[in-house]
Amino acid sequence: MSTSTDPSAQIEPLLEETIEVAATPATVWSLVSDLPRMAQWSPQVVKTFVRGGGPVELGTRTFNINRRGLLVWPTQAKVVRFDPHTEIAVRIKDNFTIWSFTLEPTGTGTRITQRRETPDGISSISLKLTAAVMGGQTKFTGELRAGMRQTLERIKAEAEA
Repeated sequence: MSTSTDPSAQIEPLLEETIEVAATPATVWSLVSDLPRMAQWSPQVVKTFVRGGGPVELGTRTFNINRRGLLVWPTQAKVVRFDPHTEIAVRIKDNFTIWSFTLEPTGTGTRITQRRETPDGISSISLKLTAAVMGGQTKFTGELRAGMRQTLERIKAEAEA
């Protein structure tokens, strides 16, 4: 198959956005590790439910509702990296992507980096749905990047309030 028609050839294996926040890593960690609150910051996440309740930790599973315009879809995720005050990452079962926040102390606060990684590619069903209803991989990737910037700006505003 030609790469021009192969949607997986258009996947950026790493999307990354960074912001500086005038707040301690502990303050920022209390926000980014509170997964149910992600809907307050992310323009795509509507609701996140922690399965079994309890604290978020390595292995925690979530059920998520996402939205783009009139399109609403569920996902399931699992916390695959959890290093308090440093990093939290979740793997989305439905499309194989890994979303993370990494925190680094700076002289004036914390540098937050949000990433979307695709170490195992993206599931074929997700690629097909992105092509059919999201306007294609390139357009959707642009929306994801803009959403990441918006998410980080909202976290920054809350952390600095």
